[in-house]
Amino acid sequence: MNRRVLAAVPDLFFASKIRGTAQALNVSIEFSRTGQALFDAAKLEVPSLVVLDLEAEAIDPLALVARLKEDEQLRGVPVVGFLSHVRTDLLQSARAAGTDHVLARSAFTSRLPDILLGKLP
Repeated sequence: MNRRVLAAVPDLFFASKIRGTAQALNVSIEFSRTGQALFDAAKLEVPSLVVLDLEAEAIDPLALVARLKEDEQLRGVPVVGFLSHVRTDLLQSARAAGTDHVLARSAFTSRLPDILLGKLP
């Protein structure tokens, strides 16, 4: 299975963890520094999954999710976002914007192999 995952994760710890796990699973992972760069990469070749740090204000993740879900070509791509477990306000906003799966950072980390392999309910 040739999975292509796009991610906007400025936190170096999480980016490194995601990259290492993806390599171990033979999953192609591409990181974008901006929401526009991720959107453009998705339009060039539709990814299997998008992973977002929902607290990364520089990429405006909620606007990016809404834009992905409004696009006819990309609306079916699953979007997984992670955040601090105390950010219940952001959790609700992320779901309202169309994020398919919103996980606390700890749950995201523990479920990362399944997430990258597309094994989420």
